Amino acid sequence: MTTVKTTRTRVPLWAWPIALLIVAAAVAPLVMHWLGNPDDQRLVDLDVYRTGGEAVLAGRPVYDFVTPAPQLLPFTYPPIAALLATPLAMMSWPLAQWVWTAGVFAALAVAVGFTFRPVLERAGRTQAVLLPLLFAFLVVMCTFLMPIRDQVRFGQVDILLVALCLADCAARRPWWPRGFLIGLATAVKLTPGVFLIYLLITAFGGGDQAKVLEQRRTLYTAVITASLLTVLPLAVIPQDTWDFWFSALLDPGRVGANNATTNQSIRGMLLRLYLPDWLTSVIWVALVAAIGWYGFRYARRAFQDGDTMTAVALTGLMAVLLSPVAWIHHLAWVVVVLGAIVGTGTDVVRVRVGLAVWLYYVVPIPWWGVSLRAAEIPVLSPVLGKIVQNAYGLGAVGLVFLLGVWVRQRHYTTITK
Repeated sequence: MTTVKTTRTRVPLWAWPIALLIVAAAVAPLVMHWLGNPDDQRLVDLDVYRTGGEAVLAGRPVYDFVTPAPQLLPFTYPPIAALLATPLAMMSWPLAQWVWTAGVFAALAVAVGFTFRPVLERAGRTQAVLLPLLFAFLVVMCTFLMPIRDQVRFGQVDILLVALCLADCAARRPWWPRGFLIGLATAVKLTPGVFLIYLLITAFGGGDQAKVLEQRRTLYTAVITASLLTVLPLAVIPQDTWDFWFSALLDPGRVGANNATTNQSIRGMLLRLYLPDWLTSVIWVALVAAIGWYGFRYARRAFQDGDTMTAVALTGLMAVLLSPVAWIHHLAWVVVVLGAIVGTGTDVVRVRVGLAVWLYYVVPIPWWGVSLRAAEIPVLSPVLGKIVQNAYGLGAVGLVFLLGVWVRQRHYTTITK
């Protein structure tokens, strides 16, 4: 009997620095553009985080301040986020900008590495030198998605939360207790709490017993971590903790105008219809229930099929659609969506669909809707304008069914051929 031994060639060391230079050269215009903004327009959300950390260090109320004019932005995150922001407060403002921007791209690189792992591994098996170059190409492609461009523009934290949740779900042999990163992300910004629902329905939803038991351990770790990090600030900043949970959290106006174009959640789209408040609330609850049921059902099914990336992508979309407020930069989950659609990269149809979705979230379609409405063209402006204005949110709804139905069907059609 003859056995064939397959060998995997190593990636040349010189290939990774070249890949890094490619990424740096490609994203430099974007970075320099936003970091070259007037000081009061530059990384305004990072300014919120840093000022929150300064308030903690100075002993000032965290939820009473606003950033300087013209932004006047309050701190809207849980108390643990303010404590974690204190290292930013110890840096100069210019240094904090560069450190945070580097962190955005590091988190994006982690997300791309996990999301497109099947494609990258296939490239590494065929020609090792292609792996770093393909990785660089994918990072650059994802950088120019509008939700990722906004991470750089505003100095946002969303791509870091994506990387944390994704790593917890997709790492093959994590060196941390699985579930810790989801718990951390949930404590910092609440919306990743949808992954607690995902863990719950996959831990007690049947399927392979070993996988179910692992999901239960992950769920327990995530819940304990989120709970401890939520309670911890009581020992350090008790008044701020009270202010957040019983005042700031209950004031949706703190995060900005909920009916603004940038709010692409289901509720944001409904608010722009300007229906009576009670009717908006009724429709919102009904749609949240329906889309949530389908989204989590598809996520559980993908998990049971062994398609972790689709399960994570669907859960991430739930964080956007079901939240009362989800700005465009919250759609950083589209990076994971693209990886779930593309899969191994061997299905040309899936790759083409992935490219179409990528292009859809690169161009600023919602703002075209704003321009169309401003044009005041009879019939077109009020109707088509609102549809286009809600393009990213409506696209996210479509992606739930694309991932839950079409990708699964395509996968089984491919493997049975």
